[in-house]
Amino acid sequence: MTVAQRFRRMAVPVLATGLLALFLTVGAIGLVRYLRGYWLYRGFPPPADPAFVTAKGTAERISVVSPALGGRSQEVLVYLPPGYASHPHRRYPVFYLLHGIPGVPNAFLLTVRAGVVEDVLVARHAARPMILVMPMGSTGQFTDKEWVNGVRPNEEWSTFVWRDVVRAIDARYRTIRSGAGRAIGGLSEGGYGAIDIALHHPREFRVVESWSGYELADPLPAVFGHDEALIARNSPLLQLRRDAGALRRAHDYFWFYSGSADSLRGQNTRFARLLGTLGIPHRYREVPGGHNWALWRDQAAKSLLVASRRLGGA
Repeated sequence: MTVAQRFRRMAVPVLATGLLALFLTVGAIGLVRYLRGYWLYRGFPPPADPAFVTAKGTAERISVVSPALGGRSQEVLVYLPPGYASHPHRRYPVFYLLHGIPGVPNAFLLTVRAGVVEDVLVARHAARPMILVMPMGSTGQFTDKEWVNGVRPNEEWSTFVWRDVVRAIDARYRTIRSGAGRAIGGLSEGGYGAIDIALHHPREFRVVESWSGYELADPLPAVFGHDEALIARNSPLLQLRRDAGALRRAHDYFWFYSGSADSLRGQNTRFARLLGTLGIPHRYREVPGGHNWALWRDQAAKSLLVASRRLGGA
């Protein structure tokens, strides 16, 4: 066998191995990109404004140092509405949005498309521009804090929202600095957190929204220990009678929905009946679907419209 023949004989498997490695590498990169895209957008296309939208909002990330969390610095995502920069003397209502678990703030912009939805509503003159504020409500996207003041020191996640984040946003942006100009809402665990925070601080938020939330605290030992009184204090179904007078005096309005196939639907139905019995303004809707991103994405325009139309102030 000549040298050239031996070279060709050796080159074929080497080339084949190289091609296989290249194929596997490209495939792995493609898989990683697919999984990353799926995690960011949950299988939906990336959010994009339609062509008729000429004025778009802008997203900013800020950090809020929270005394309620022992001085911890927390990420807060802020969406400034179309026209914010070009109207320097205008003040805006604020919608605080609380994520679920597992969750991160930008899911509201990437999956629910809240920013695109607001851009479209404003372009159509259907909604008043609002600032959207999405705080990170945990120490990690898979760590559950329930948006409550837990038993451990420096774990006051409710106070972080209603006091520390609200004050930081009012200090930094042109907001309507009263409860009449604020809404609070969230999806799943965030919906529970929004209702629970509003019951404890009825004058801080005029509109309260829950998207597939719940009204009985999940008794997690890491959050509540085994403190039955603390669990009860953070269960809106058990505390609504106590807080009803303050909610009526503050003119708070509750807007919430649940999927018809959602296992949490029963709690929402009971909460709606109790709100009616106590004379607290509200609207509860059951919509086709389960407990998922498709439902929250589909209901986003209605959710923002309700907050926009019910918030007052200058």
